[in-house]
Amino acid sequence: MRAWRLVRPAHGNRAEAFSGEGARRFGGRWNSVGVPVVYVSSTLALAALETLVHADRASLTRDWIAFELFLPDDVILELRDEDLPVDWRATPVSPGARYVGDALVMEAASAALAVPSTIVPVERNYLLNPEHVDFESFEIREPHAFRFDGRLTDVRPG
Repeated sequence: MRAWRLVRPAHGNRAEAFSGEGARRFGGRWNSVGVPVVYVSSTLALAALETLVHADRASLTRDWIAFELFLPDDVILELRDEDLPVDWRATPVSPGARYVGDALVMEAASAALAVPSTIVPVERNYLLNPEHVDFESFEIREPHAFRFDGRLTDVRPG
């Protein structure tokens, strides 16, 4: 399975970009503070949308780094729609959604979990468990520069 991750150049080396440290420090939709996971997306466009929805527009005018990676299909668990917490898309983030990602890490059930994107629910993001033994089976390609189109970074009135 092909996936993508966008990071700032300060975090553009493999060790830092795939450590899970940012999510461990700040938490996310699918993990609690203290639980390391790495968020990646099924397409570069979805990775850009996920970044866009969370980032300060000014930060989008700067350079970013894109990592392409490949996950073996047999290490990915798919979260079925019927297993989603009822409020998984809630803002603020629901404890139920965080419990799902926390369990992935705590139970070491798999190196990756496919979850729907809150932005485009038919698309998939992947939570990677950097502490899982199968994490080493991921093929992470050399990073390359990424820039957001200026039309996305312009802040214009009305």
